[in-house]
Amino acid sequence: MNRLELKHKEIINFCLANADDSVVKKYSRYFKEGYDAYGIDSKILELQKIKWLDSWKDEMTISEYLDLGDLLISSGKFEEADYAIQFIASKKDKFTTETFDRIGNWLENGIQNWGNTDVLCMLVLSEFIFNKIIEPQDFISWTKSESKWKRRAVPVTFYEVIKKGHNPEPVFSVIEKLMEDKEEDVQKGLGTLLREIWKKQPEIAERFLLKWKDKCGRKIIHYATEKMDKDYKAKFKKTEK
Repeated sequence: MNRLELKHKEIINFCLANADDSVVKKYSRYFKEGYDAYGIDSKILELQKIKWLDSWKDEMTISEYLDLGDLLISSGKFEEADYAIQFIASKKDKFTTETFDRIGNWLENGIQNWGNTDVLCMLVLSEFIFNKIIEPQDFISWTKSESKWKRRAVPVTFYEVIKKGHNPEPVFSVIEKLMEDKEEDVQKGLGTLLREIWKKQPEIAERFLLKWKDKCGRKIIHYATEKMDKDYKAKFKKTEK
């Protein structure tokens, strides 16, 4: 058994030793597709992450964390995916375009819930834009993915960077390719993004919403207009035919 396989086994053994069905039951209601998890208390999960990152910091390269991540992600388990994300986030100063493509594969090969998807966007994918490794246009191919989680990752990543001051203009040509997506999880991500843009630059957000209101999914409008008052919100109601 090589070094990565030993680390993988150590992680699995830790997860099994700290599994708690009551935790699974508690959080299952937030995941309508199902919640495939060990049920590890979040504090225990976090403390162990810190211990591993500290003890492995001088030996694990970004390439090895990617390989370990592939193993963890493939199980479909919530906590294993969370560790894969946390480990690779610790190497953000080593990110390249190749890293971006490799991590993108995780959304098609194991990540299967909005929780892991959104943490990946917050801690990892947004860093590629912050550090100018990629541009919003590099997400266009993701909009065609068969995985709804990879498609959801597009607006959620943009939400993270716009929340911290990134110019929203370049994202519109990318997200318009998702505006007729039928999946609610994608629609919710788009609506949340558009609500954030509206808070910062209402005119461009409203112009975009008016263009799409009769064609896009209803969850997009619902989330995008959530902070508007009732009368103002009515502007974006779908036109009855």
